[in-house]
Amino acid sequence: MLRLKPKQLSFHSLLYDKIPENHILKRIDSVVDFSFINELLKGSYCKEFGRPAKEPEMMCKLLFLQHLYNLSDERVIEEASLNLAYLYFLGLNPEDALPDKSLLSKFRTQRLEESTLDEIITEIVRQCVEKGIIEGGSVSIDTTHIQANTIKKTPERLMKHLGKKIIKTYTEETGKTLEDIPEAPAYKEIEDHKEAKAEMKEYLETVIDKVNENISANEQKTKEAINKAKEILDDPKFINQKGVRSLIDEDARVGYKSKNHNYFGYKTEFAMTTDERIITCVRTANGAYTDGNQTKEMLEQTKKAGIRIDEVYADKAYFRKPILDDIKEINAKAYIPVSESVYRIDESEFTYNKDSDQWQCSQGNITEKRRHFKSKKDKKETYKYYFEINQCKACPIHDKCCKRSSRKILNVGLNTPEFYEISQYQKTEEFKEKYKKRASIEGKNAELKRFHGLYRARGYGLLSVSIQSKLAAIAVNIKRIAAIVSSFFILFFKKPIFSRANLGF
Repeated sequence: MLRLKPKQLSFHSLLYDKIPENHILKRIDSVVDFSFINELLKGSYCKEFGRPAKEPEMMCKLLFLQHLYNLSDERVIEEASLNLAYLYFLGLNPEDALPDKSLLSKFRTQRLEESTLDEIITEIVRQCVEKGIIEGGSVSIDTTHIQANTIKKTPERLMKHLGKKIIKTYTEETGKTLEDIPEAPAYKEIEDHKEAKAEMKEYLETVIDKVNENISANEQKTKEAINKAKEILDDPKFINQKGVRSLIDEDARVGYKSKNHNYFGYKTEFAMTTDERIITCVRTANGAYTDGNQTKEMLEQTKKAGIRIDEVYADKAYFRKPILDDIKEINAKAYIPVSESVYRIDESEFTYNKDSDQWQCSQGNITEKRRHFKSKKDKKETYKYYFEINQCKACPIHDKCCKRSSRKILNVGLNTPEFYEISQYQKTEEFKEKYKKRASIEGKNAELKRFHGLYRARGYGLLSVSIQSKLAAIAVNIKRIAAIVSSFFILFFKKPIFSRANLGF
């Protein structure tokens, strides 16, 4: 039951005068109005029946404190009961009781949804725009890696565990012991990795067949264990070590930071204002996620907060035609370095004239026509530019350049002419100077990991990690807002640049 009543300050609230005015939590409380959270979550409570519930605003603030100071459920309740600044931020009287740590966990898992956290992030950012804290129209996008809260295992080890789980479930459910079940192979003693995987797969399939012969329609738990094992085995990525690598966290995947450096876990992608460094949107996926797949959605959520997007900064992983088109669609300019994986022209050998749609080689020869081709095999579309045949025949490097034909044929992707123009602009001092602004997002990455626990997942599964990422983003946002407000107070001799009406006084 949720019944919101106006709070009445007790005599003991005079203790809050001991909290310094420049304390981070006092700064936040003076700028951000969190009362919208009660309205946002009231639909998940019954208004008239049940025991009186703790109000959502206070529960969310506890979670914000938890991620702001990187505390456990138990520790944040303990600290809040002793720390006046925490109690002030929570809107409680010093003598008020705090909820049990188990209630905090239930609130996070049963009441708080991903979409709700998205709305909270958007509303906090909207208030910043409204109060003049965010003024710029520049946005940066990047991803950060999160280690899973478990270790990755080899397919052999996973298959052994699956077999043991099926046998154990069958024994507990039926009270019977299976006979004629072979011993699990000692896969660690097999030198050939492929052979080890094949033997363990055969063992698991044998266990499944034996159990299927003995179960009846009533053994539902055993059937679920068998179906889960079959589902994992049927995935071709599993044997190739690109699928499930843990039975504890089945959503985690292996990702790569570089060719030789991999990790096991998740990727969190976030957008933030480049100048103020306030996060506007957060999305989380497994470790195999390709950067930029949710760029359009993230830009749309950023705009919902009232931010005008004029510039978008990202690294070269985002240099893809669909992403560039999404940025162009909102009339913003992309500051993204050209990626060699999508633009493969040697500019020391060829230059492009967009007005005449012609390529010129290093010897001065010019293309005379262009044809469009579509591969029958992979449906890949390309352009073929043909150089003028007489120019090529008279060229001094004809034999070296035109090995298979009498003239040079330049085969390029459909977007190569457009990418050429972008690459030329990126060589200018203007682009190089502007792109320096992107470095601010790397600092935000480090802050999330080092001080707010985002280097490792707290729980298991994609949903848990996504909620953790968004709560961490809210924590760094309110910390950043407090820092900006504090700098304004200091800059103007402790006189706020915001009006008392704007700040909610």
